[in-house]
Amino acid sequence: MMRLRSGDADFGERFAALVADTREPDSDVAADVRAILARVGAEGFAAVAELTQRFDRIAVTVDSVRFTEAERLAAEARVPAGTRAALELAAERIRAFHALQIPADHDGTDAAGVRAGWRHTPMARAGLYVPGGRAAYPSSVLMNAIPAKVAGVDELVMVTPTPDGVINPLVLLAARLAGVDSIYRIGGAQAVAALAFGTAPIPRCDVIVGPGNAWVAEAKRQLYGTVGIDMIAGPSEILVVADASARADWIAADLLSQAEHDPLAQAILITDSPTLADAVAGWVERLLPQLSTETTARASWERFGCIIVVDDLDEVARLVDALAPEHLEILTVDPQPLFAGIRNAGSIFIGAHTPEAIGDYIGGPNHVLPTSRRARFASGLGCKDFLKRTTFLEAGPAGFAALADAAATLADAEGLAAHALSIRIRG
Repeated sequence: MMRLRSGDADFGERFAALVADTREPDSDVAADVRAILARVGAEGFAAVAELTQRFDRIAVTVDSVRFTEAERLAAEARVPAGTRAALELAAERIRAFHALQIPADHDGTDAAGVRAGWRHTPMARAGLYVPGGRAAYPSSVLMNAIPAKVAGVDELVMVTPTPDGVINPLVLLAARLAGVDSIYRIGGAQAVAALAFGTAPIPRCDVIVGPGNAWVAEAKRQLYGTVGIDMIAGPSEILVVADASARADWIAADLLSQAEHDPLAQAILITDSPTLADAVAGWVERLLPQLSTETTARASWERFGCIIVVDDLDEVARLVDALAPEHLEILTVDPQPLFAGIRNAGSIFIGAHTPEAIGDYIGGPNHVLPTSRRARFASGLGCKDFLKRTTFLEAGPAGFAALADAAATLADAEGLAAHALSIRIRG
């Protein structure tokens, strides 16, 4: 675990190295993914079936690849009542929050008599990738699917791998609560390709969202343009800003809540209290052995964890904006000034009673957020990711007359004779 002090002579150099290290996986799978995409494009479902047999050890056919309604209901029935109630509450809150995000349309006429505006229309079909194994989280199903449905997407198609035929009932229940229309038991780059190209019976989608491993991320990267994507997500990260008023054990637990995701995850504390810094480090060591995820969390903390002690909290906004964290917690006596001054963060959690884990599940805002310093230019998933904005213009005779001469002059200046002609021919 790294420790920095803003007053040290080498702080600038060491902090710059921290910012530059985005912890992206080393594996280069681009060539293999390209080959898979080409196979699915050329061979269709036959390639998907063969690759599913190879990687997930299950045989799928055109008739069996889709979960039947009976299978979905049977799996959902295995979810305990308490867990079902929690998922239902989470879905309700996520739906209510995202309903507020629908942007307004505009239709107006200006002083020249020209009508102009924009309207938003939902995509017809969205694809949702849901990982299997360690990252098979029902909360991610809700976070990815509900904004699409709230935006008005007609059809939501989900793919999820079921290695050795194992089904995650929580994922299927979350899909029901979110309004997923169909679910297919495939995963990997081949599943992303199936959603992008359409390989009967899997329909072609307009956008693909959802997390995945390096193969899935690379497939989305290569297919962008053929299909829309949400983002390329890297390892999770959390930054906690705290003063001496904060509880060290709470902070330690919050840091570990992200460290346990992945050995490449990152947890950082910035504080103006050296005493708190030492106490948090101690609590991390006390809490780690209590976690079933200790191995992963310890690997993350020891390799990428960091505690930064600053001389004054006035320095913090600059440091936070440079790190552009996926999750930012502010645990200070008065968090509002810092909250107001932060430009770059995926999502901000304000006050000691707002741990990032509340946001992961049930707060309402989306937990699909930009990682690897991308919060400098990117936002979390929301309804706008499933909407297209189309502008429109209606000049009419009077409006045309007011604009035509200037438009033709600019066309002449750019040397585009047909542009100018298309204007002047109407004069």
